[in-house]
Amino acid sequence: MSTNAFDTHTTVVPQDTQKEKKRKMWRNLFILNLCISLLLIGLFWLPYKFVELNDFLGSSSVEPRRSAPGLMEAQKPEEPEAPSNIIPSRFALINATSEENWTYFDFSRGKQVDIFDSSSREWDLAFRRGNVMTNGGATNKFGKGGVLDLGEVDFDSIDQVPNRPFIPDTSTRTETKNEALAQWYKYNYITHKLTPRKNVYIIRSADGKYAKVQFLGFYCANKEPGCVQIRYTFQNTGDANFLKSEGQEAATEAGVPASPATGQKT
Repeated sequence: MSTNAFDTHTTVVPQDTQKEKKRKMWRNLFILNLCISLLLIGLFWLPYKFVELNDFLGSSSVEPRRSAPGLMEAQKPEEPEAPSNIIPSRFALINATSEENWTYFDFSRGKQVDIFDSSSREWDLAFRRGNVMTNGGATNKFGKGGVLDLGEVDFDSIDQVPNRPFIPDTSTRTETKNEALAQWYKYNYITHKLTPRKNVYIIRSADGKYAKVQFLGFYCANKEPGCVQIRYTFQNTGDANFLKSEGQEAATEAGVPASPATGQKT
């Protein structure tokens, strides 16, 4: 019996099918590489950007002198007329551009002050770039400082100190911070610029008095970062409100400015 060679059937894969399989293979490899690249970006690039942000807030690209022209020119924004029984708000510009040293502000004196012993109670807020600390908690066990974040509310509508626990400064292995003040700004990851939130904060001073504060700006007149502008009202009597005392009302009626430390005529 003879065997016909053509009796054996051989399946021939069409050339178009082979090309399609190759295209699918390369497409799948491309998608796989893309996914791996995105995963690597998420694992390595994002943490780097967070570290970069932290370095930006904790360091300075400029160390200007206090008298540098064009640096500390405060521009007082237009202020709506406050109710007559409310203590008028004040404005301050704090030079917080140093990359190493803290700058201190005292509400009772209404200005930036030189402090050589941070454990003293001669200051109320400390600034270093975007970082803000109070005189209390982990920062200074001798101070009574703390913070309440009231959120975005009308500044002049706050005439009483809410009966709520104040948030003190806390310490971790790497830093000391106040959770209520840690997010006083919005950060733009594209422009790397800070924009103050409209929140109003109640600050308890080193000696237990109260101030309400709103952050207005972070950039100097020459566009460098670190010039923190605030609006604040300080109740020097120690009362848990921001209403004028008899001495302050008398000074207002007489057209005489009241001292920020005493509330009496100057």
